[in-house]
Amino acid sequence: MRIYHRYLGFFVAGIMAVYSISGVVLIFRDTDFLKKEYIAEKQLEPGLDANEVGREIKIKNLKFSSRSEDLAKFERGTYNTKTGLASYTVKRLPLVLDKMTHLHKAKSSEPLFFLNIFFGVALLFLVISSFWMFLRKTPVFKKGMYFAIAGIVLTLVLLFV
Repeated sequence: MRIYHRYLGFFVAGIMAVYSISGVVLIFRDTDFLKKEYIAEKQLEPGLDANEVGREIKIKNLKFSSRSEDLAKFERGTYNTKTGLASYTVKRLPLVLDKMTHLHKAKSSEPLFFLNIFFGVALLFLVISSFWMFLRKTPVFKKGMYFAIAGIVLTLVLLFV
C-alpha cells in the first residue's frame, strides 16, 4: 500500500498543485481579483432583445440602460441593433490562471472531465491508503487518528454551520 500511495502521490503532484492554486483563485471568482479588463466584439443577429444579447455574449441578466435609433447601451458595452455588432468589456484572469480554473471546473460535456474523474479517484485512494501507512499499534498511527477525527469534525462543522 505504501508503494502505491507513494508513486501515485508523485504522479498526481503536478495536478494537485494546479487544483490547489486554481481552487484558491476560484474563491475570488465573484470579485475582480487578478482580473484584467479586455474589450470584446461579437457579431450577432440584428434586432435582438436584451435577453438574447445577454445569452449570446454570456452576460447574465443583461438589461439595456438606454436605446437610441440603432444603439442599445448596457452596463458593460453597446449593441448596434441595425448591424448586430456588440462591443463590451470582459474581465478575465491571466491566460495561465484562466486555463487552470477552466480545468478545475470542467463539465461532463468536455473531454477534460476524464482527468477530473481520475484525479478525484486518485485523491480518494490517497486518503484511504494513508490509513495503512503505519502499523495500527504505533503511537504515530494513534496520533494520526486524532488528527483525522479532528479534520472530519471540522469538515462537518464547516458543512453544516
